[in-house]
Amino acid sequence: MRGMKSGRGDHRDAHPLTGGKAPAKPKRLDTLRSFAPYLWPEGRTDLRIRVVAALLFLLVAKIITVYVPFFYRDAINALSVSSPATIAITVPAILIVAFGVGRILMVALGQVRDAVFAPVSQNAVRALALQTFRHLHALSLRFHLERRTGGLSRVIERGTKAIDLLLRFSLFNIIPTILELAFVVVIFAWAFDIWFAVVLSATIACYIVFTFAVTEWRTRFHREMNTLDTDANSKAIDSLLNFETVKYFGNEEYEAKRFDASMKRYESAAIKTMTSLSALNTGQTAIMSVGLTILMLMSAQGIVNGNMTVGDFAMLFAYFMQLAQPLNLLGTVYREIRQALIDMETMFDLLHIPSEVEDSPAAHDLKVKGGEIIFENVSFHYDKDRGILDNVSFRVPAGKTLAIVGPSGAGKSTISRILFRFYDISAGRVLIDGQDIRDVTQSSLRATVGMVPQDTVLFNETIRYNIRYGRPDATDAEVKSAASQAQIAEFIARLPQGYDSAVGERGLKLSGGEKQRVAIARTILKNPAVLILDEATSALDTHTEKEIQAALKQISENRTTLIIAHRLSTIVDADEIIVLDHGTIAERGRHEDLLALGGKYAAMWNRQREAEAAREILVQAEEPVSPEAGVSELGDGEPAQRLAIFTEGA
Repeated sequence: MRGMKSGRGDHRDAHPLTGGKAPAKPKRLDTLRSFAPYLWPEGRTDLRIRVVAALLFLLVAKIITVYVPFFYRDAINALSVSSPATIAITVPAILIVAFGVGRILMVALGQVRDAVFAPVSQNAVRALALQTFRHLHALSLRFHLERRTGGLSRVIERGTKAIDLLLRFSLFNIIPTILELAFVVVIFAWAFDIWFAVVLSATIACYIVFTFAVTEWRTRFHREMNTLDTDANSKAIDSLLNFETVKYFGNEEYEAKRFDASMKRYESAAIKTMTSLSALNTGQTAIMSVGLTILMLMSAQGIVNGNMTVGDFAMLFAYFMQLAQPLNLLGTVYREIRQALIDMETMFDLLHIPSEVEDSPAAHDLKVKGGEIIFENVSFHYDKDRGILDNVSFRVPAGKTLAIVGPSGAGKSTISRILFRFYDISAGRVLIDGQDIRDVTQSSLRATVGMVPQDTVLFNETIRYNIRYGRPDATDAEVKSAASQAQIAEFIARLPQGYDSAVGERGLKLSGGEKQRVAIARTILKNPAVLILDEATSALDTHTEKEIQAALKQISENRTTLIIAHRLSTIVDADEIIVLDHGTIAERGRHEDLLALGGKYAAMWNRQREAEAAREILVQAEEPVSPEAGVSELGDGEPAQRLAIFTEGA
């Protein structure tokens, strides 16, 4: 039987981002395996050629690197030997120039390698970021209701940077360092003595073991730092997003203390990280210094014995100093790669979270004829122990209007979410023009249904962008026509920048009525066959509500319309009204029939009428208010004040 997946479940194993149960973490090897395709992208021959070219530059650069000290040795030996003046000047000069050219080529080939590989790494970052972005939009509404926005954005940011770092460091630091170490050990055994190679190998082995061991120990501090950083960032963003609420309750200091408490924990973890880094650096320096001292003593003894030259001594020192840089970097690289793997694991956690609602393999596009909606014995629950809808059945004929009313928590808004297929139902069927919405693609379903919500949240973009969001390929003329039908065109025309005026974060530069009109214009532009009005005017004042209702009535004509209502005066003309109570249909019928029934609907109607009558008495008892000080033509506040907001921001 088709049904919804398990509810929110046991929160004892809560995921730090979602609050729900965490998915099984991928193993480190799985993370590397997931990362490999980005290094060798399928279908991108140009990028694969760049990978091969970068590896060739890497190999040539390392060969030059390990040979450069030979020029240094030979130059010193040439200067140390008595010979004719011309030879004494010419030979060392040639060797010194060769040494300088070799040093330049070492660096130049490395830079060319990085430039050649840059498109590969940046393509990988873009591909992973896009994959994660698409996956997040494919996840269920449940995930996004439980998510922590600040923490989620920080995880994505660190994850995308991690793959760039991992690509560059693993390919151009770890592999080159291993190659160089192998070359130098062989050269020491061949050019000096096997014991030189043994001492060098022992020094390198001790250095690597110490570095890896201490870095593993330090990893827990990095994990703790990241967790606390995510927590602090989440609190900061959550507080700033709720700026007005903080101000309403005068809780600026409370929020500051809450943020400071998170930062104090982060500070403690950061101090541990810095202290342990000092211990790591000290140990690394000690190991390298002891190894270098032993090798220099052995070389000095070789000069005394006559089987080594001063040039050999200098070459040995040059090789060791040359190795010191990648070895010192190896510690940093290992630490960064370990951290990158942690960040990538967290990001791949997101990619491993399954989508709760998915298209079936045989899903087809919804074919809309008139937009008839049928709910057939529908049951639904968010949690197994708490049912929301129980065996709900109703039909909205094509082009007709159905209103749904009931107390808070009765399941009204859940019906709209089910119709959009944000959740799958646990029993029954939902049909549009005879097609089960679980058998059609989600994209075609959502293209058919339009929504004007109670709380309209706009993008921090222009008015034009927000209206055009209903149909991104719409022309400017179509955008203006939609604005005109939504009765907001005149207000936009009076703004300094017109349709290019920014609406601010979440549309805060607009009043409630203005935001609703933008939402209506957006829906008009979408031109859906099915329209949902989810308490679209319940948060507005009476004057604004009447104007918005007129616009809503206009766009709902000849469309199948589902109204989730709070104020019953807005639905008296509905073709049918159903009253939900505890997830079941308690009453149904037209407005007049339900009033005559004298049940729940009649009681709700009477309470609202009494409240409105009492409000009118209070208004009449107050001083008359001039039009300039009242509600604006298109929303809350004085027109001059509304325009001033945009003028200041222009």
